[in-house]
This record gives sequence, C-alpha cells and structure tokens, in this order.
Amino acid sequence: MIVAGIDVGGKNVHIVIEKDGQILGKAAGPTGIKKAEAVEQLYSEALKKAGISRKDVERVVATGSAAKRVAFANDILPDAAADARGVIKLIPSARTVIDVGAEEGRAIKVSADGKVLDFAVNEKCAAGTGTFVETMSRALEVSVDEMSKITLQSTQTLSINAQCAVFGESEVVSLIHQKTSKPDIARAVMNAIAGRIASVARIVGLDKDVVMVGGMARNAGFVDSLKKSIEMNVLVPEDPDYVGALGAAEAALAGNPTPTRPSS
Repeated sequence: MIVAGIDVGGKNVHIVIEKDGQILGKAAGPTGIKKAEAVEQLYSEALKKAGISRKDVERVVATGSAAKRVAFANDILPDAAADARGVIKLIPSARTVIDVGAEEGRAIKVSADGKVLDFAVNEKCAAGTGTFVETMSRALEVSVDEMSKITLQSTQTLSINAQCAVFGESEVVSLIHQKTSKPDIARAVMNAIAGRIASVARIVGLDKDVVMVGGMARNAGFVDSLKKSIEMNVLVPEDPDYVGALGAAEAALAGNPTPTRPSS
C-alpha cells in the first residue's frame, strides 16, 4: 500500500511517501503565503522522487498547523499524534518527545505503541521557538547555522530573561554594545529557549528515552543547551524535521487516524 504524510507548518512543508512502511520519496520547502500551492508543488516533487504518479497513492493524511490546506487529504492527524507515531517508528524506546519548530514548542509523553499519553505546548510568544533564534541571529549578524556552531564555543554563562522576541532582541543588542562575545550571546539565547522548553517538558514528565524532533533538532547548540537544562541525554533521529510527516504517513498506512477530516 502506498501512502503519503504531509506536515504543513507555519514556515515549512514536509512530505513523506511510503510503500508498506518503507520511504519511497520525500520533499520539503517553505510554506509561504500560498500554502495550498506550496503543498501541491512539493507533493509533485515527492511523487517524482518516488517514481510514482498521483493515482498510485491510496491514502493521504495531513498534519501541522495548516493541515486543512491539504485539500486532497483523506484525514487530518493532530501534531502530537503525528510526532508520537513518527518517533516510535524510528526510536521504539522513546517515551518523551520534544518538538520545537518555527512557531511552537511542545512536549509529548508517548506509550510503547506510539499513543499520546499527555502533552503540553509552549504558548509564550515566540520565545521558545525557532523564530526566536532567527530573530536573535539577525541581531548578531550571523546565520542560524553559524549561531548553532558558535554556541558550542561559549566560555561563560549569561542570561536572557525576555519572554518576547522583541524584548529578547533588545537584550541581545545591549549585550553586543557591552562587547560581549557572540558565542556567549548565542549560548544565552539557546539556554533561554531550552529553559522554557524544559519547563513545558516537566509538565508531562521526562521519561527516558527523550527524543527531540522538529527544525530546532538540527541546531546542535540548542540540543546541547536542552540536554543541560533537563539534565538528561537527548536523542535526535535522522531528518528530525520530517518526523511529523512520517507519523502522518504511518497513520495513513494504518488507515485509522483520529480525528477524521472535518467536512467544513
């Protein structure tokens, strides 16, 4: 059976096409303003990589904050459920999932069979998300990738206390004017986000193994800060930003995602 999982987030779209549990093709790109058009374009790209046509796909499940924009989806799966399914597929020992993307950070407690037992979401502005890092990287005049790398070069611990990206940027600018090194500022930013995400994770409980997914899982500096904040090891699967799409594809394969797509 050939199925597709489509994760439409606030910033990026990720698509996974599977046949009997094996990945045939995948694609990712910016969501943009015209989300439906971005999905169509990337779906065609994923189908091409998989070497199949649209009619070969028997079931499509969408997830993400803009999942309803996938007009051809058979069902919609909540983000937490998609993360849980995707992580258990890759790392069966996972019991806590931390997902930090561009717009939101969440922690999920999962069962051995990939069911969501509990979850909590960061709701404090952008201060616990990838958007916060992007804003701070611009203030530091470095790329996000470079910011991740220089974080690991930090030699002292500083604090950034702002709960809002705007005020956080002001704190960063102030530190720059004080001639604080960029690595130390970068570390302060990562620690601030990690602290907020750790607080969310403690609401659901931190049970081993802890697995991080989402775009921020590619940020080595942030992952390092998160490990220190929760005082536990954090596993990162290959292609962590595709996990939601993979979970949606697994739900499509199972044929029983919950809830089903609303009629409106």
